[in-house]
Amino acid sequence: MIKKIPNPIDKHVGSRVRMKRILLGYSQEKLGEALGLTFQQVQKYEKGTNRIGASRLQQIAKILQATPAFFFDGSPQGETIAHEGFAEAPSSQYIVDSISSVEGLQLNRAFAGVKDAKVRKRIVDLVAAIADSQVETAEGNNE
Repeated sequence: MIKKIPNPIDKHVGSRVRMKRILLGYSQEKLGEALGLTFQQVQKYEKGTNRIGASRLQQIAKILQATPAFFFDGSPQGETIAHEGFAEAPSSQYIVDSISSVEGLQLNRAFAGVKDAKVRKRIVDLVAAIADSQVETAEGNNE
């Protein structure tokens, strides 16, 4: 039996639904109830396993206080529809993935609450230093 691989755009739209749902503090169950679905169906939408139809996406957008276009922001482009100069670099997908993670959302939510610009700059410097030290440690282990 061949396992069907989710379409990258369906996965992207689903991850954006998940991100917005978590940002608003909704559980999968709560979103499912608002849509008249089970939380399992919401899970399948978020993983890209099941494609979200246009009318359902409109419902989701209304519940999550977004526009349908929001769910396509930063979506992977097929070569036939990508336009030179407008297509997102393939390497930027890691940014979308990290921001869509639970930890990424928590970090962004906490960071948005920091009002002092100097403190925000120091936080960015700290995270960059931690990331750099992990790269150096990993490289040292490979030698």
